[in-house]
Amino acid sequence: MPTRKYDRLSAVVYANKWALSRNPKYYNFDSVGGDCTSFVSQCLFAGSKVMNYTPITGWYYRSGFDKSPSWSGVEFLYKFLVQNKSIGPRGKEVSQDELQIGDIAQLSFDGVTFTHSLFIIDIKSINDLNKIYIATHTYDSLHKGIGEYNFSKIRFIHIENVGI
Repeated sequence: MPTRKYDRLSAVVYANKWALSRNPKYYNFDSVGGDCTSFVSQCLFAGSKVMNYTPITGWYYRSGFDKSPSWSGVEFLYKFLVQNKSIGPRGKEVSQDELQIGDIAQLSFDGVTFTHSLFIIDIKSINDLNKIYIATHTYDSLHKGIGEYNFSKIRFIHIENVGI
């Protein structure tokens, strides 16, 4: 399947614009578990410009009631990105030193389940979590260092390309 480059800059511009407010085109999931992964998906869409409408296992949004589990679910988004060989963004789990802007961090607060998604918008020092900056919803933040979070585990997803 052909691929194209992921537009990291467009994704970061979107993240900076909407981190502290809500794009009215998308349902706000804050009252039903959190909006963090939906926000990350919006950023990914801004950088990929394509959705995968495969029922259940795809990655898409039509409305708050017609979307894939991966659009707004932390574990579902992870699984979609790292297993996707079809249309849409494709990623892989990487170490911290392989991160770029436009990538994703996911946090586990209990050391077992990952429950929060963060979008990487700036990196001042790849070796210092306090200098890797994010945008996120649910606990709305813009330009916050990942090191400011109190988490048990972290994983990073690097977006490699976009299947078209």
